[in-house]
Amino acid sequence: MGARLHKLIHDLRSTFWLVPALLVALCVLAAFSAVGAEGAEWIPEPLLAILYQGGESGARTLLGAIATSTIGVTGTLFSITIAALTLASSQMGPRLLDNFTRDRGNQVVLGVFLGAFAYCLVVLRQVRGGEDDLFVPRLALAGAMLLAALCVALLVYYVHHMSSRINIDTVIDLVRRDFFAALDSQTQPKPDVSPLQPADIDLDWSQARPVHDPRNGYLQQLETTDLAAWALANDARIRLLVRPGDFIMAGGCVALVWPPEVEGAEKAVVEATALSARRTSGADLEYSARQLVEVAVRALSPGINDPMTAIAVLDQLASALCRVASRTFVSGVTVRDGRVVLVRPVSDYAGLVDISFDMIRQNGAGSPAVLIRILEVLTLVAELERDPERLAVLQVHADKVMADGRRCIGNASDLADLSARRGMFGAVVAHGGPARRARL
Repeated sequence: MGARLHKLIHDLRSTFWLVPALLVALCVLAAFSAVGAEGAEWIPEPLLAILYQGGESGARTLLGAIATSTIGVTGTLFSITIAALTLASSQMGPRLLDNFTRDRGNQVVLGVFLGAFAYCLVVLRQVRGGEDDLFVPRLALAGAMLLAALCVALLVYYVHHMSSRINIDTVIDLVRRDFFAALDSQTQPKPDVSPLQPADIDLDWSQARPVHDPRNGYLQQLETTDLAAWALANDARIRLLVRPGDFIMAGGCVALVWPPEVEGAEKAVVEATALSARRTSGADLEYSARQLVEVAVRALSPGINDPMTAIAVLDQLASALCRVASRTFVSGVTVRDGRVVLVRPVSDYAGLVDISFDMIRQNGAGSPAVLIRILEVLTLVAELERDPERLAVLQVHADKVMADGRRCIGNASDLADLSARRGMFGAVVAHGGPARRARL
């Protein structure tokens, strides 16, 4: 149940309606409290006289004007915003809409505007006229005017905020933050020192029983602690065949369990996993990387043809690989009481580099500037990354870039520049040293 609870919390944090709903409820409670506090002994009468000096008709007019204007501005403003975001997302990808819905500033603005509308309606129904039953909640009216002033300030903030949010550099930075957060969760600063040798981890699963999942969707949350605890309690071993981000088809095999006669494995796997109709960032490292890559690929499409955006994305991807240089990927093996109880697939360095550069290289093969920048960022990464296996992965991608350049670049001068960058990369890989000095 932990996976489902974490999925629920993640969905609530990502939803757009929760914060506005809480703010509307808070404003309604504030309206009832302000009306109920009218005439309280602890509020000085001179203060109430200063807060509002009009009569019953003026109070109705004021509250009606605030309620009408706030709900009208809210509908118009957010309708225009959605239209602008739709046009921008066609160039930068639909992830822009996710950034809009998850943005706390947007949620607070909508909540305050709708809360001010609800506040005014609650107070308006308490205003009474007539000589015998006259009631004008002056404290509540002062609160309505404060909310109106706050709405004006938030309107100015919202226009500035949204104009910067649809800027391509801001979008790249927002996606980059999600990518770095996922990267930090999937890696650790120090190597994973495990007493187990590879021969101990490579267990024999030929006689294991397959575990099938009746559900359908993307694996969003995985509770390895709960699954490992079940395996330990039942003296079993589980090998997961899927990881967060993988699509699970109804009835598909998602795990292997040994010994095959152990019961309850299907229920344990289902309870330790949570599926969703769409992929999300967080535990899914590859999806976070693909968000950045999608921005670059769209920028390189013939309809947009913006290699500068692709170069900006390459810089962020290189920054992520430089961040990984001093870290190692988490192990997919869980050990309890000295024995392996859970084995699961995890992301690795080669897969991360493939996702980062393959699609950009394939879509930017006809752009010398993009190919040159790929080799430059690979050189910068090689400056910090001195692990031989990881350098071999970078070497493979540098060779791919050079092969595409020879095939697609017709200008001899551009091809010579690309070859020079390839030479710099080779020098840094072979001898180390600052990448920017390799050209000297």
